Amino acid sequence: MIAVNNVTVSFGGFTLLDNINFHVGDKDKIGLVGKNGAGKSTLLKLIAGISHPSSGDISMPSGMTVGYLPQQMEHSSGKTVMEETMTAFSHIDRMQSDLDRVIKEISERTDYESKEYHRLLVEMNDLNDRLSIMSSETRSAQCERALSGLGFKREDFDRPTSTFSQGWNMRIELAKILLKKPGVMLLDEPTNHLDIESISWLEDYLKNYNGSIVLISHDRRFLDNITNRTVEIMLGKIHDYKVPYSRYLELRKERIEQQKAAYENQRKMIEKTEEFIERFRYKPTKSNQVQSRIKQLEKLDRLQIDEVDNAVLNLKFPPAPRSGQVVFKSADAQAAYGSKVIFSHANVIVERGEKVVFVGRNGEGKTTMVRLIMGELQPREGECSVGHNVSIGYYAQNQEDVLAKEDTVFETLDRIAVGDIRKKLRDILGAFLFRGEDIDKKVAVLSGGERARLAMAKLMLNPYNLLVLDEPTNHMDIKSKDVLKQALKSYDGTLIMVSHDRDFLDGLVDKVYEFKDGKVKEHLGGISDFLEKLKIENLSDIEKKPEPKPKREAGNGSKNSEGQEVQHEKKNPGAQAGGRKIMLSSKQKNKIKKCEDRIAELEKQMQEIEDSLAAPSDEDDIVALSAKYNELKIELNACMDEWVACSSEF
Repeated sequence: MIAVNNVTVSFGGFTLLDNINFHVGDKDKIGLVGKNGAGKSTLLKLIAGISHPSSGDISMPSGMTVGYLPQQMEHSSGKTVMEETMTAFSHIDRMQSDLDRVIKEISERTDYESKEYHRLLVEMNDLNDRLSIMSSETRSAQCERALSGLGFKREDFDRPTSTFSQGWNMRIELAKILLKKPGVMLLDEPTNHLDIESISWLEDYLKNYNGSIVLISHDRRFLDNITNRTVEIMLGKIHDYKVPYSRYLELRKERIEQQKAAYENQRKMIEKTEEFIERFRYKPTKSNQVQSRIKQLEKLDRLQIDEVDNAVLNLKFPPAPRSGQVVFKSADAQAAYGSKVIFSHANVIVERGEKVVFVGRNGEGKTTMVRLIMGELQPREGECSVGHNVSIGYYAQNQEDVLAKEDTVFETLDRIAVGDIRKKLRDILGAFLFRGEDIDKKVAVLSGGERARLAMAKLMLNPYNLLVLDEPTNHMDIKSKDVLKQALKSYDGTLIMVSHDRDFLDGLVDKVYEFKDGKVKEHLGGISDFLEKLKIENLSDIEKKPEPKPKREAGNGSKNSEGQEVQHEKKNPGAQAGGRKIMLSSKQKNKIKKCEDRIAELEKQMQEIEDSLAAPSDEDDIVALSAKYNELKIELNACMDEWVACSSEF
């Protein structure tokens, strides 16, 4: 479907992608993996047509639709959330214009037996079918479902997009791509700005998506649940595995071990052969054997072990100066924006040396509490205070809003460094994998992972005793996350984090604050202890909205000996243990039969119209017949949906 042919990308004497080849097949779901800066985002831009290779080409069928979600993008303003999302259907308007054009052309032709006439009929039917599928549900309903799945509330739909953060605007762009239903989706870290409830919804959507997907993500579980192929970029080369991420790790390890074993066996054989040649080179009776061995070595295809990029962060935070015992405290704090109360009566105490995490759904107040800690926001009620001699190192969630894009990597640190640390800036940048000419790159051209590393490097410039990290792992590759976790475990200061990454938090934090339903609740112990207490398997259960309690049905309870009401399971005479077979009532059977009869009638009418369009008479109004066919198609789709709903319900 999409072919990447001998593509090379070079700039400034550096080759990022070196003569790579691979293809994206129909319904392929590919996880694109590799270290930050390996070229993953660059490859997506090449496929999307935004960038062009130094050599080679990328080919795809004409008419192929591509939906591309970058890590950073400019967002439109001047529209409400719903209005901006509705722009996703502009392609349907164009399709309707094409259908009108084809119908008009058919109505003006009389060469009913010609190939061109039949081609137009096929095109009309194809456009009709595609429009019918897309029009089976109203546009507003489709937008509402996508926006709700991605975390928007109904009252948000009429708010201007300019009143939302970049992360929320990214969700709007993602919703638009999903609604367009392109032939291939190119998604560059789509989960970075999502809470786990939204991630779960997106995961289900992508698993059932009929098109192809090329996905960049550092979330192992997300990759495993969606992808069926893993394409690794390492040192400019492509390694293609037809398996999900976790299985790829196993196969990759096996491949390297097999290469090493084969290489070692060949090396021993070469050594023995060369030893034989040197030993008998000048012995006449062995001359034929020596020449044979020399030719054997000349023809030998020397094995190579794939290069492995073992460069990792070298991260260690400076020793923390001693602070007061209480590092941060809030007493009955209430936070609000305008008339909207985010949380109230929040009592949070963070003491020296503790490692604390804030968890909960987006919008419940985690980042708001961070802003209270940083002094960017004052509580409407109650008090918030930072303790004695506390110096704060802050990692913001959206680095693009904090880092100056016109500065170089070196200038970013040089502008804020003071004292003797200025002599060590190159060493610090080297520890964060900015080496050689990398330090002269503009921030504007850095990848999301490189910006994350640069922002983390800024925290090395001063010996802070409180680190406040808001989603620090969003753009980090898996290996970098492991290094950061070990550095934070060794850090002797106080740590406050906002994160949704359970693997990252496990074994790192010793206290959890849960933000839920306008309240802040303290849980002592690590993230595993917290999850075990709540009898849940992962953070998605924390962040999901509570299910409404079922209403009691009259006459379905009794009193015990103490006068307390006891609920009994409502028996269904049609239900059987194990299979739970349910007998349909006459009313239910009639409802299903009514759907089936209507479906049969609609299909019959559509077949009659198709016959008329294939060989129209002088009395036939082709425009009217086409319009009627389209109406019947929409009704048929609705009837089919109703039949499925009725069958599954009963």
